[in-house]
Amino acid sequence: MPVTMGRLPDLFAKVLFNKILYQDKEEVVLWMNTVGPYHNRQETYKYFSLPFCVGSKKSISHYHETLGEALQGVELEFSGLDIKFKEDVMQTTYCEIDLDKGRRDAFVYAIKNHYWYQMYIDDLPIWGIVGEADENGEDYYLWTYKKLEIGYNGNRIVDVNLTSEGKVKLVPNTKIQMSYSVKWKKSDVKFEDRFDKYLDPSFFQHRIHWFSIFNSFMMVIFLVGLVSMILMRTLRKDYARYSKEEEMDDMDRDLGDEYGWKQVHGDVFRPSSHPLIFSSLIGSGCQIFAVSLIVIVVAMIEDLYTERGSMLSTAIFVYAATSPVNGYFGGSLYARQGGRRWIKQMFIGAFLIPAMVCGTAFFINFIAIYYHASRAIPFGTMVAVCCICFFVILPLNLVGTILGRNLSGQPNFPCRVNAVPRPIPEKKWFMEPAVIVCLGGILPFGSIFIEMYFIFTSFWAYKIYYVYGFMMLVLVILCIVTVCVTIVCTYFLLNAEDYRWQWTSFLSAASTAIYVYMYSFYYYFFKTKMYGLFQTSFYFGYMAVFSTALGIMCGAIGYMGTSAFVRKIYTNVKID
Repeated sequence: MPVTMGRLPDLFAKVLFNKILYQDKEEVVLWMNTVGPYHNRQETYKYFSLPFCVGSKKSISHYHETLGEALQGVELEFSGLDIKFKEDVMQTTYCEIDLDKGRRDAFVYAIKNHYWYQMYIDDLPIWGIVGEADENGEDYYLWTYKKLEIGYNGNRIVDVNLTSEGKVKLVPNTKIQMSYSVKWKKSDVKFEDRFDKYLDPSFFQHRIHWFSIFNSFMMVIFLVGLVSMILMRTLRKDYARYSKEEEMDDMDRDLGDEYGWKQVHGDVFRPSSHPLIFSSLIGSGCQIFAVSLIVIVVAMIEDLYTERGSMLSTAIFVYAATSPVNGYFGGSLYARQGGRRWIKQMFIGAFLIPAMVCGTAFFINFIAIYYHASRAIPFGTMVAVCCICFFVILPLNLVGTILGRNLSGQPNFPCRVNAVPRPIPEKKWFMEPAVIVCLGGILPFGSIFIEMYFIFTSFWAYKIYYVYGFMMLVLVILCIVTVCVTIVCTYFLLNAEDYRWQWTSFLSAASTAIYVYMYSFYYYFFKTKMYGLFQTSFYFGYMAVFSTALGIMCGAIGYMGTSAFVRKIYTNVKID
């Protein structure tokens, strides 16, 4: 029975909820997705952009299920093949390609660049190679026979395998027959476990992965212990020295050698330079941390890798829903620093990350349109993203800003701020904020760079990342290391009587992004075989977005931890 447009809602509902129950001889749809070079995972084109022919059933064109699929370039098109549940199909010719010179050249180009294609049956992905060349690279062959073997358990599909056969030499002005067959077999695989075959435990649960987590964990213990010992012992001495100075008379105090972080108590809570930008960055960083935490937890519970585009859709939804976090922390910090242009701060905080992501995406989109790639974002999807920004993110950010200004916007600092800023004395070169900023990101990067390899490989290569428990551990380790490093950096800075700690704490933690982006260059040149303008711009463009977002998150975490530390030490010191 042909698939008609009237049956589309039922088919879409089945695919959308991934709980397809088939009756015997019921229609099973084979979707053709994309085709592209093997080494450039993101450079994909519509399957029928190559001169493949279509089966006899031509009722369905293509569709996008979700916003995440549309942004990821999923282009599902109906194959036209007649497949019915539990009904075997012997080798059958479904169409014929009239191979003129232009079509042959298209296939030869695809074979030279190792093109392969992706299909879906019941949300299960299938990959196949377009063709191959002989050893001399003179003759080119097209695989013309798709041999499908589908496993079922009860009334559900649990396994799909494709074997490409029928190698035919590409000769101009000839006709090539495309054929397929379907064999159904009973399987013991449970429906809940049908994606396990696509996972790679030997890669993600390798001993090196476990060792890197253990190594990072030991570094955390060592670093926390070291920071605690140094700061507690040093602060105890500082408190003892300052208490002794309190017992001196004015003459002895004037003759004494006063130095240290207590001397800047009148300036340490002075508003940072450019408070509007600073508070917007802190609010955005807190939101990115909340999004990362929630998405990782959801991924640990729901196995998002089993549904196309679900990870990106979830991230967009969670980002929009957590906009009050951005407004609350950014708005309250701006209010405590005496900012008056709170509406402008709210707009900047709300659109800082979306503008960065959308700006990069739209730039890459022009290249994708030039290449006619499936990654080109449709105009309707752009409008949908803009509507989310203006009608969801902005109002929720406004709510958070109002709550933040009213609940925690009062400057309740433990020390008064002097009217005249204290001059900053000269100090050794390695105590300068610029040096501290450059060195501050080394340890946080060291705690995550092994995990970066696994994340990069899953995104830029053909691995499915599923060990979100590891990712959660790495996120916790990153937070602890970042806070410890920024506290130490801030203590040394304040001890040098330099009270410019707000930007220094933020940037010293955010400099992790520089090392991550530098590592992405190493990964590109030594771990991948990517090539071409589109894939290169896609890689370095989105790696810049990822690194910047990671840096903003780390910076916010470092600042929040350091702010609590600074407030604590100045609360415990008696100030005249």
